[in-house]
Amino acid sequence: MKAGVVRWLVVATLLAASGASADMARRRDAVVEVVQKVSPAVVYIGTEQEVESRFRRRSPLEEFFGGLGGGQERQKIEGLGSGVIIDASGIIVTNDHVIRGASAIHVVLADGRSFDAEVIGSDAANDLAVLKVSAKEALPIARLGTSSDLMIGETVVAIGSPFGLSKTVTAGVVSATGRTFRADNRVYNDFVQTDAAINPGNSGGPLLNVDGEIIGINTAIFGGGAQGIGFAIPADKVRRIVDELTRFGKVRPAWVGIDAADLPPRVARQLGWDRSYGALVTSVEPGSPAAQAGVRRGDVVAELGGSRIQDAEDFDTRVRGYPARSSFSVVLFRDGESRTLQLTPTEFPSRMVESLAWDRLGLRVKEVKGVLALSGVRPGSVASEVGLEPGDIILRVNNQQVATADAFREALLTARRGRSVLLLVRRGRYGYHITLPFEQDQGQSL
Repeated sequence: MKAGVVRWLVVATLLAASGASADMARRRDAVVEVVQKVSPAVVYIGTEQEVESRFRRRSPLEEFFGGLGGGQERQKIEGLGSGVIIDASGIIVTNDHVIRGASAIHVVLADGRSFDAEVIGSDAANDLAVLKVSAKEALPIARLGTSSDLMIGETVVAIGSPFGLSKTVTAGVVSATGRTFRADNRVYNDFVQTDAAINPGNSGGPLLNVDGEIIGINTAIFGGGAQGIGFAIPADKVRRIVDELTRFGKVRPAWVGIDAADLPPRVARQLGWDRSYGALVTSVEPGSPAAQAGVRRGDVVAELGGSRIQDAEDFDTRVRGYPARSSFSVVLFRDGESRTLQLTPTEFPSRMVESLAWDRLGLRVKEVKGVLALSGVRPGSVASEVGLEPGDIILRVNNQQVATADAFREALLTARRGRSVLLLVRRGRYGYHITLPFEQDQGQSL
């Protein structure tokens, strides 16, 4: 080959390489940089759960009362989800529903390494869990950012394992913040809404800004994800709950001493409140954090933690997102003026839990030989009317196992703002599911 031809081929090759390099640089936008930076810290989570299945037909009486009688066999089911490493020592954040009830949890890193994980703590009410894996060297991490300065329309990136397809990336924008929606007969509050595609298996994975910071943990899918509507727990809430779970293994029940109700338009007009949102303070427990901060009966709660309060249920849910000793601001409307107060919840007083069980459910419990038994049933209560008696064994409260008085109190604290509580009660050889309504509309103060 002639020397001139060779030189031409070399020049052409160099020019092509230079052009490809320039093209690559042009294509490397913010989303690509985020993915390359953070994807090593996003993990696939696989779970195994053993459940009991019935194989003997129950009698009509057992069917009616939801009895536990009959033969049973154990069956293994598998689940999947996503998570993100936030500490190089192996601390992983995911959703509570991803790992709930799992007998084994397996974590697979982006580089293919696999670990068994232990649960440091989880909280169903906030749908967050903290896992720990042990590795010989520091693991890649993603930094937890803030959700307080999110802008509607800003670009976000979701990374996870939808339908088991690991290392899947979707991009979109922040569609809304502080979003409330209803699904499966439950109201979900204070979410970041995005149009980035989020599908089953994305749960527990990170929602990221263009700086590669975690601004939310993907958790909910609306309408099967087909409408481009996904939700994430905001990063500021994640930080509070994760800190609580890491330090204590659970979220300590918080109490501020406020009982709130929805604000009817007629009452709002009488108070001079001309907005369509807000919750009415109907009572303040003497000596409570709210009383000490200056909250009064008849105040309108307009904002909590910088976001509007839509109604009483929104207020209740938002308060539960702040653990004990974690302060937040509250904007109140009183006498034609708005004022901002700082509230610091304390742990829910145990005396009030016992009062809650007796006054609203008609139950009193005690520990007997390793189980939790009814020690009293209030005459005239719904519990008495359905036939509960002292000596009956309480196995579960709202599907949460309770074998001690402390476990019963914690389960009741979680359930206290609902309209009813589901009990699994054992009498003799049989167990029965019984739903007890809370007996008064206005419950214990939060």
